[in-house]
Amino acid sequence: MDKYLKKSIQDLEFATVIRQVAVRCNTELGKEEAKALEPQLEEATILTLLGETSEYLSSFSNENRIPNHGFDAIDKELLLLKVENTTLEIQGFRKIKLLCLTVLEHKKFLKKFKEYYPLLYQFSESVSVTKDIPDLIDDVIDKFDLVKDTASPDLRHIRQQMAALKGKINQSFGAALNTYQASEFLDEIRESVVDNRRVLAVKSMYRKKVKGTVMGSSKTGSIVYIEPEVVSKYSREFSNLQFDEKEEVQKILNSLTNQIRPYREDLKAYQHYLVHIDVTAAKAKYASEMKAIKPSINNKKRLFLRDAYHPLLYLANKLDKLPTYPQTIDLYPENRIIVISGPNAGGKSITLKTIGLLQLMLQSGLLVPVHERSSVCLFKTILTDIGDNQSIENHLSTYSYRLKNMNQFLRKCDEDTLFLIDEFGTGSDPELGGALAEAFLEVFYERGAFGVITTHYANLKALANELPHATNANMLFDSSTLQPTFHLELGQPGSSFTFEVAQKNGIPFSLINRAKKKVERGKIRFDATIAKLQKERTKMAKTGNRLQEEESKAREEAARLEKLNSKIQTKLENYQELYDFNQRMIYLGEKVNKVAEKYFLDKKKRPLVSELLRLIETENSKRKKKTAKEVKVQEEKKIEVTKEVQQEVKNIRTNKEVAKKKEQAKEKKKPRPVLKIGDRVRLFDGKAVGSIDSLEKNKAVVNYGMFTTNISVDQLELVESKKK
Repeated sequence: MDKYLKKSIQDLEFATVIRQVAVRCNTELGKEEAKALEPQLEEATILTLLGETSEYLSSFSNENRIPNHGFDAIDKELLLLKVENTTLEIQGFRKIKLLCLTVLEHKKFLKKFKEYYPLLYQFSESVSVTKDIPDLIDDVIDKFDLVKDTASPDLRHIRQQMAALKGKINQSFGAALNTYQASEFLDEIRESVVDNRRVLAVKSMYRKKVKGTVMGSSKTGSIVYIEPEVVSKYSREFSNLQFDEKEEVQKILNSLTNQIRPYREDLKAYQHYLVHIDVTAAKAKYASEMKAIKPSINNKKRLFLRDAYHPLLYLANKLDKLPTYPQTIDLYPENRIIVISGPNAGGKSITLKTIGLLQLMLQSGLLVPVHERSSVCLFKTILTDIGDNQSIENHLSTYSYRLKNMNQFLRKCDEDTLFLIDEFGTGSDPELGGALAEAFLEVFYERGAFGVITTHYANLKALANELPHATNANMLFDSSTLQPTFHLELGQPGSSFTFEVAQKNGIPFSLINRAKKKVERGKIRFDATIAKLQKERTKMAKTGNRLQEEESKAREEAARLEKLNSKIQTKLENYQELYDFNQRMIYLGEKVNKVAEKYFLDKKKRPLVSELLRLIETENSKRKKKTAKEVKVQEEKKIEVTKEVQQEVKNIRTNKEVAKKKEQAKEKKKPRPVLKIGDRVRLFDGKAVGSIDSLEKNKAVVNYGMFTTNISVDQLELVESKKK
C-alpha cells in the first residue's frame, strides 16, 4: 500500500470503518477479506463494487431476497487436493458439497432475477458450476456422513457378513446370559459393554466357573467382565471384518478424492465467489444501518456532498440517541479549494474528516450516508494532514513533521489530488508559519489540486478571498449563546470568537482587556468585522429561508387557485351548455303545445301530422350539421352536467340537513326555559307568534288572535317573557 494512502487511512479512521464492516460478515474468510479492503483507482472497478453493494442493499426492501451465502471454509481441503495420493475426510466432502450447492442456488436465483440484480448476475456468471461434484459425493456418502453400502460391491459384501455375524453374536450371548443367570453367577446388572463388546457381569467369586475371555473388572473388584467363549470366536471374526471395512472405506474415499481433484480450481473459484458475496452483503448491512446510498459518479471533477454524515459519528450518536449534524460541500474546477475558519469545537475537523472518509469509502466500494442528489468524482491521490502530527519515533517536533508532510504534498500534488489539512500553518511563529502556509497553498492552487483546509490565520482567509477558484467558509457560531451550530456556510470566513469564548468561560474582563491592548488594533477590528459580518450573514440566511418558505407556500396557493379557477370555468361552460339545451327544449315544447292546442280545437289530424313532421325535419336538419362524434360528446357532456347538478343539489341538501341537525343539537343542549301564562311563543319551525292562555299537563293553549290552538310545550320556543 502507498505510504500516503496508508497515512490517509490512519488520519481518517478508515480502518475503524472496515472493522465495522468485517463484524457484519458471516464467515471468517469474509471477515479477513473485509479487513483487507482499500481504495481503488480504476473507475470501472469502483463502479462495479458500488453497484453490487447497491443491488444487495435493494434486496432488503423487496420480496426477492438473495439466498443465504454461508459456507465452511475449504482451505485445508484445497491444500490436500493439490498434493497427489492424499485423501479427504468425510467432513471435507460434506463442506465441498454444501459449497457447490450454495453457489448453484445463487446462480439459479440471480439468473431468474437478473433484471433486478444485473451486476451480481454478471459476477455469478464468472463461475461455471456443475452438479457433477455433489452427484459424485452423493453416490458415496449419505446424509448422515457415512459411506453408503452401495459405494462398492466389496463394501456391500463385507457389511452383509458383519450384519450376519452381529446376529450370531447376539444370539450366542443371549443363550449364555440365560444359562448363567439361572445359576446365580451373575451380578444384578447381568451384562455390560467393554470395548464395544457385550460382556457378562460375573461375581468375582464365580469367575472361574464361567468360560470365556476376561475383559476387565469393576473399580471395587466385586465384578469381573467376561465375554463368553462361544461369543469370542465370532467377535474375532467381526474385528477382522471391521478392519476390512475400514480399508475398503479408505479405498473408496481415496477414489472419490481423485475424482474431485481435477475440480480444485473450480472449488477455489466457488469459495472466492461466496467470500465476495459475504463482503458485499456486509457492506449492504452497514449501508442499511446508516441509510447510505450510491451517489452518482461524474467525470466533471465535481465533488458535491449534500447532507453528508460522518459514518462513525452517525452510528455512535444513533446508539446513544443523539443528533448528528450533516454538512454540504461543493468542490468543482471553479471552486477547487475551500478554507474553513471559525472557533474551535465548531466542527471544522469533523467536516474535514467527513469529506475524506466518505471519499475513501466510495473508492473502496462502500455506500455513503449522503443525500440522493449528491454527485462525486474519483481521485488518484488523497493526501491528509490531520490530528497530532508529532513524531516521537523520528524525534521530530509537530512543526518539523508537518513541514516534512508538506514537502511530500508538493511532490504528489496534481489535478487528480484531493488534499485535506487541519489547522494549516500552525506549529511555528504565527506570522512566519502563516506566510509559509500561504506559499504552500498557492502552489497547491497552481497545480490544480482540489482540497479543504481549516485555519485561524487571517492571511490564508484573505488569500482564499483573492484566488478566483478558491473560497472561504465558516462553521456558524451563535454569537448570543457562544454555542456552535455545526453548520458549514460557504462564501465568508469565520471569526475565532477568541475573546468572547474566553469571557464566557469565566476569564476576568480586566484580563481580556489587557490582552486586547497587546494585539494590534487592526487585527481586533478585522476580527470584529468578520464576527459582525457573520452575524449579518446568519440573519440573512434565516430571512432567506423564511422568504423561500413563504414563496413556496405562495406558489402552492397560486397553483391551487389556478386549479380551482379552471374547475369553475369548466363548470360554467357545462352549465351554459345545459342552459342552452334546456332553452331549446322549452322552445320545442311550446311549439308542440301550440300544435296540440290547435288539434284540440279543430280535431284535424292532417295539419297536426304536417306540423309535427315540419318540426322534426327542422330539428334533423340542425343535427345533420353536427358529426356523430360531436353528438356523442354532447350527450356525454349533458349526462356529466346533469350528474354534477344532481351532485351539487345533493351536497346542498346534505349540508342543510347537517346544519339543521347541528342547530337542533345546539337547541337541545340549551336549558329549556320555563314557560308561563302570558309568555309570547312560537313553533320551532314557524313564524307566527302567539301568547299562552293556559298551561296544563305539558300542553299549552296558544292564542294567535284570530284563533287558538292546543300545542305541546316541547314544540314551543320562548319569544318574549310576560312583562311584570
